[in-house]
Amino acid sequence: FCFLHGFDAEGDLVGSLASMSTNERIKAIQKMPETMGKKREIRNKVLKEITKKSRHRGGQPSCCTQCLQGAAVSFRRFGNTLSEHFHQLRIWHKTLKIIGAEFGTSVLSYFVFLKWLLNFNLFSFLINFSFITIPQFLAAEPNNLSFTGLELFTGAGYFQQTVLYYGFYTNATISKVENGPSYNMQLAYIFTVGIYFVICFLILLFSMAKFFSRNFVNPQTFSVNASRLLCTWDFNITNEKAVKLKQKNLHTQIKEGLTEVNKEVLDFSAMEIVLRIAIHLFAWAASLGIAVAACTGVYFLSINNLELFMKGHRNDLESQSAMLVLPVVVSLLNTLIPFFFSWLGHLERFQTPGQHIYVTIIRNIILKMSIVGILCYYWLNIVAASESQCWETLVGQDIYRLVLVDFIFCLLGSFFGEFLRRIIGTTVWVSLGLPEFDIGRNVLDLIYAQTLTWIGILFSPLLPGIQMIAFFIVFFVKKVSLMRNCQPPRKVWRTAQMMTSFIFLLFCPSFLGVLSVIGVTVWRLKPSEECGPFRGLSSMYAAVSEWIQILESFTASKWVVWIYHNLISSELFFFILSTFVLIVTYIYCEIIRGRKTMTKLLQKQLNN
Repeated sequence: FCFLHGFDAEGDLVGSLASMSTNERIKAIQKMPETMGKKREIRNKVLKEITKKSRHRGGQPSCCTQCLQGAAVSFRRFGNTLSEHFHQLRIWHKTLKIIGAEFGTSVLSYFVFLKWLLNFNLFSFLINFSFITIPQFLAAEPNNLSFTGLELFTGAGYFQQTVLYYGFYTNATISKVENGPSYNMQLAYIFTVGIYFVICFLILLFSMAKFFSRNFVNPQTFSVNASRLLCTWDFNITNEKAVKLKQKNLHTQIKEGLTEVNKEVLDFSAMEIVLRIAIHLFAWAASLGIAVAACTGVYFLSINNLELFMKGHRNDLESQSAMLVLPVVVSLLNTLIPFFFSWLGHLERFQTPGQHIYVTIIRNIILKMSIVGILCYYWLNIVAASESQCWETLVGQDIYRLVLVDFIFCLLGSFFGEFLRRIIGTTVWVSLGLPEFDIGRNVLDLIYAQTLTWIGILFSPLLPGIQMIAFFIVFFVKKVSLMRNCQPPRKVWRTAQMMTSFIFLLFCPSFLGVLSVIGVTVWRLKPSEECGPFRGLSSMYAAVSEWIQILESFTASKWVVWIYHNLISSELFFFILSTFVLIVTYIYCEIIRGRKTMTKLLQKQLNN
């Protein structure tokens, strides 16, 4: 960079760039403190200079060479143009910058996590729609039920005979041409869901590793030093609004770093320590007691709700609309109790906002995952054993209603929890002031919604599409509510490890719990006799076993049979695989520990 700026004339600059290799030239132009238009102008001059030199050295290139060079340049320009347009299409890119500048990284981490989940559900929807729903359209029968509009809330009625639910899918082999290629819906259904969960497992694992490496292994990148002031300004910024936004962002980052450096260690007397311990014990006893009471209420309500449904007309929309009582009560509990948990956190008076948020998150995760666990027990042990003609569709309808009502309550929470709180704090009770954005409560709402989506994929393949739309609306509603109703955190603090914690909570207990539910459903429960792709089988997994028995008679498919018997159905293989993963994890942890030690030594040398 300094070498390039040592040249006074532009001709010398172009000549020096032309003498570099392609990669060095690209990096050198990217690092220049110039506008994009100026950089393109310099690049074009360098390319002309290189062309002149090549002609002088080797004469006129052949027609074929010219065509290839022209095509390469055209593809490169097309790729750059496409990249710029896709960058502009990221509608939340500017929003995230504004949130980070105004409210700091703690609030920003929630919106980054929400965007990550939105992309995750887009991927889920595309997989299920491509391999399960589209083939079913080819074999679908006409829907004779009438649409009244109430189905949007109940998920029943007209929607029962659509691709939204498991019961509508056929168990036949789809073939549009006689003696042509066929599509086995049983295998497509179970393999799509199975491979999807394997991909989810890998994505969550690599995401945790990436955020862990970024936020725990390299903590010096977040340290406060002179480089924060001297080396972080982007000289390509010329727009006045962008300059002010960058200044705010930098100002917030410096405040967060200084808050961590100047962290006070408070000394308490023996009496104060005993009092604080007593308050913490009371808060935990109260939170656990409320969680147990909520789970008990949900269990008995769900049983009574099923009895009410089974006594009524099973296809009557009025009796099925009564099933909305359960999701409304569950959503009320999940909305109101976290406010009580937040109040307990303020009562405990933690030393740092981080401690308050993490304790609130733990209490909320205990509440929400316990309620989900009770609902799963109800679905797999009571609904699956009921006299319903298609218990899988009934479970899918329950999950659809839970997702929809939870989305509505999320929007109402922004109105009552933030908008009305702002009105009260600015007009009625001025000493309260503006509310702060409750990160713990909002993050657990996202994890709870994603958990329901994962459970419902087997019973309602298009549920990720519905959740994707819900997350998209929530993103912008929360953004508007944050900007208009909330104030920045009173205590500024750095949250480098927060995104890692969110992904970890999504992985455990949420994703691992969902795997247990799906495993029990696929391997142990008997599918309905009159609906779905697995009707008439002893279990969903029996479709794979029957397919393997068919393949054993074909010599060309012996390798698939060998993989199934020696890898997929072998306990020894999974034991060896688990041991290998543990060894790799241990080695990786040791490497991280060594890098941390080396980083500290290098930091000391730099300070010296």
